Amino acid sequence: MSQVSSRMGFSNSKVLNLITDERLLAVRRDGQVAIPALFFDGPEITKHLVGLIKVLFDGGFSRDEAMKWLFEVQDDLGICPAEALHGHQAREMVRRAQAQAF
Repeated sequence: MSQVSSRMGFSNSKVLNLITDERLLAVRRDGQVAIPALFFDGPEITKHLVGLIKVLFDGGFSRDEAMKWLFEVQDDLGICPAEALHGHQAREMVRRAQAQAF
């Protein structure tokens, strides 16, 4: 958590608000809040992540299911959605998340 706070230039409480407001996803590891580095481009949240999280939640995914989906390798692409958000396949990941809701 403190690494993310430093990276973004925010307080820990601001980062927790981003998680509570469903703009970021986090997991607990050894009692600590952990946010994957793939969710960032430099100090910023990756461009399509917030929208993708919203699509997944609107589609009925829980936080754990959304996190799992973001890190499952898409066989036809050979990468996971969290990685795809950093390239030209980001919109495709949003489309795939929308399709999963139906």
